[in-house]
Amino acid sequence: MRRSSSLHIPVRSALHLTGVYIRGLLGAQVKSVVFIILYLIIFQRFILGIPLSGISWIAFGITMVILGLTLFLEGIRFGLMPLGEQVGVTLPARYRSIFVIIVFGFLVGFGSTLAEPAIAALREIGSTVPAWKSPLLYLLLQRYTSLLIWAIGIGVGIAVILGLLRFHYGFSIKFLIITVIPLLLAVTILAYIDDKLRSIVGLAWDSGAVTTGAVTVPLVLAIGIGVSRASGRNEGGRGGFGIIMLASALPIVCVLVLGIVLRENAPDPRTEHAFFLQEHREQALQLFDSEKSLQRYAFRIAGEEGRRAFFTESDDYRTALRSLVLNEGFRRDILGDLSFSEWLRTRSSESEREYLAGFFHQEPGEKRESGGFSSIISQKMADASRAIIPLTGLLLIVLIMFLRERPRYRDEVSLGIILAILGMTCLTAGISVGLTPLGEAVGEGLPRSFQAREQVTDRIVIEEFDTSIVIRSIHPDGKKTAYFYLERDGRLERIQYFSERYNPENRQYEHIIYRKPLFKAELSFLGIALVCVFAFGLGYGSSLAEPALHALGKTVEEMTIGRVREFMLVRVVAIGVGFGIMMGIMRIIFSIPTIWLLLPPYLLLLPMSIIGDEDFVGIAWDSGGVTTGPVTVPLVLAMGMGIGAELHATDSFGVLALGSVYPIFTVLVYGLWVRISQRRSMVEKREELSNG
Repeated sequence: MRRSSSLHIPVRSALHLTGVYIRGLLGAQVKSVVFIILYLIIFQRFILGIPLSGISWIAFGITMVILGLTLFLEGIRFGLMPLGEQVGVTLPARYRSIFVIIVFGFLVGFGSTLAEPAIAALREIGSTVPAWKSPLLYLLLQRYTSLLIWAIGIGVGIAVILGLLRFHYGFSIKFLIITVIPLLLAVTILAYIDDKLRSIVGLAWDSGAVTTGAVTVPLVLAIGIGVSRASGRNEGGRGGFGIIMLASALPIVCVLVLGIVLRENAPDPRTEHAFFLQEHREQALQLFDSEKSLQRYAFRIAGEEGRRAFFTESDDYRTALRSLVLNEGFRRDILGDLSFSEWLRTRSSESEREYLAGFFHQEPGEKRESGGFSSIISQKMADASRAIIPLTGLLLIVLIMFLRERPRYRDEVSLGIILAILGMTCLTAGISVGLTPLGEAVGEGLPRSFQAREQVTDRIVIEEFDTSIVIRSIHPDGKKTAYFYLERDGRLERIQYFSERYNPENRQYEHIIYRKPLFKAELSFLGIALVCVFAFGLGYGSSLAEPALHALGKTVEEMTIGRVREFMLVRVVAIGVGFGIMMGIMRIIFSIPTIWLLLPPYLLLLPMSIIGDEDFVGIAWDSGGVTTGPVTVPLVLAMGMGIGAELHATDSFGVLALGSVYPIFTVLVYGLWVRISQRRSMVEKREELSNG
């Protein structure tokens, strides 16, 4: 069939239509991002009273995220989705062997996981994990990141196999639930019993939450629908429910199994001082490539105790400290992207700052180099290419070599692949420079709401300080105070003077800015209540903004012929997510083991699923997987790690996992309520008819 003649559109009209189209795409992504971003910034600035540092980079990163999401989703729509749908419809009709189909399904599940933007968030978190507290967790996130992602991909691949078998043979989703979930809980309990494996339980469960995104679900469902049609079991949308649950559950098992395999490669947990000692150097180097890498980690993550333990002689330790100031090459090598002033403020101890005060007159390393961002873009583009191109190649090879077909609309597909790579590059770069720092800043500031102690927020070194400007005053009770005025940004600030902060040798004065606590009592009721409200609002609001959840709601409304409204389902799921995020943050604050909060709801969900309606059971279990998108995941992970770092927690994972389990519970409860209401309505109608 020949194509019809081309339609000629005036340039002005074409530009107008293109502008409207682009505004619509950008507007949709702004709506999905703007709530959670504004929520975090407003809470940080106006509730906690903490100014955001690096706000220009955070704003730039958020812009990159919005642009990247727009390009990436359009690229998936025009590039990967048409290929996946064409293969999904043609392959089952051409090859009746279920073996061929499930092998292909496994490869698609594995490849699509690598292309998920949320997976990149795991790469950003590893460097903040304290290696001495959780050696195996650090090993997985830093040394064996590729193996970790492959394990997640294998889990999704196995989930696709089980899903396709269900599509083909038409067995109940309840059978998979009562088989897979007990296995998952059993492996989790075995891991929790072991001291080393216990630290990766939260990571494993969070890994299951990052797999079901914009790439995996549509591709797998396209193949699944093709299998359903080829097997004569065309159930439409109803037959597709349950596969998201499998893609969330089985990666957890695979990550725990990987932890069991790598268990012997990780040293035992130790104190920070013991970890860096020379006598334990061989064990510590199991986690690092060289002593230089260990030294970098000691300066970037550890405290003074760890740095002193790293050097066998005190003179070597002091020489290294001096080199941070006097040797620019050494400073760049050791601190990397971390500026010297930031290191002084957040990593150094009081004694280290006092020692270094005599060696510098101007803080070095204040500006982020332009080359730093270009290297981030180069790295992210390489990662995006490695994720998108192999999956595209697999679909093309199957389509051309095995199915003997050509891709339809090749120009659109080619453009889509390019857009997907560019979009994933912008998205992951924006996560690195924008979302992750924002999440960490909020996480570090959140403990202020329930801690009674003052916290240091910044330090200012005043050069050429003149003690003659110090003014002394006396209070009515006879207490004397010294202060001076500091001009900053055109304003005069009254600063209290402390003689011990003045160095007469180099005439420098160190002004320390403290952040006062919101409440006077430690772990006060108001402080904990504020954290709970914040966490619930974060989970609830971010879920309302997730496009995947609204897509699920529309599908359910159509499938149930309006019996279940999208409006109600979306809010029922959002309530569950809000409660789950709240429980996750409480877990970090009170050091509650993740398993204590995961086992009870899952043990309760099993009997609820058995007695529940088949359709609602599939909807409920899938709803837990569509709430963690490419924006929510990095923010929640970074926020959890920020809270954990501030509270010196051993394990800060598990927040995403808890945010995924409670929506299942709320949807099942909602399903029971709908069924009871429907039966009551039917009884009332029968009574009306009988009375009439």
